[in-house]
Amino acid sequence: MRKIAVVLGLCTLLLPVAAWADAIDFGNNFGTVSITSAGIVSAGAELVGFNGISAPRGHSLGSVSFSTGALTSGSIFGGGTFSSQGSSFIVTGVGKYGQPKGIIFDATFVGPIHWVLVSQPGKFDYVFRLSGVVEGTLYTGRVVSGITHQTITVHPNQWSQDHLGSLGGGKTTFGVATPEPGTLGLFGAGLIVLAGAARRKLEKL
Repeated sequence: MRKIAVVLGLCTLLLPVAAWADAIDFGNNFGTVSITSAGIVSAGAELVGFNGISAPRGHSLGSVSFSTGALTSGSIFGGGTFSSQGSSFIVTGVGKYGQPKGIIFDATFVGPIHWVLVSQPGKFDYVFRLSGVVEGTLYTGRVVSGITHQTITVHPNQWSQDHLGSLGGGKTTFGVATPEPGTLGLFGAGLIVLAGAARRKLEKL
């Protein structure tokens, strides 16, 4: 009976490990962002890293584009929060260096998107970090959620003319994914069998 209990305990501990995906990460650089109270929209950001694959010098693995909803609190230069309503986060690969070709990740932001003033290194330089949870579908069909951090520099004089800022770089990491039904089913069946064996043993006592 003690052995069966130990096996049941081990199965329970192993369940999250088997049912959840390994970490995934995307890196992006370059590009610009349009920043207004209506939202933030990126343009021209290059995919420079994907799961350990780095873009060769002078090349990119693809593109990263994202957009937010409207500013819901705070201010552009003081920091605040943007809505995730109507947002998007799309990663596309060119397929040349081991990464998939076409849309790698099709997602939206979930919950509040944080716009934080990180530093003001110069009189006309404001460095912000845009952070939020993104959730969507990978090219494999798996639904995943993770966190993205995007570093953005805004020059007030330039912004007053075109509302643009420069995208210094970003990283998006997914530590977990939704459970695979097949994996959960196998573990569930195993636990049921073990429970049945334990019950039969108890009945014989």
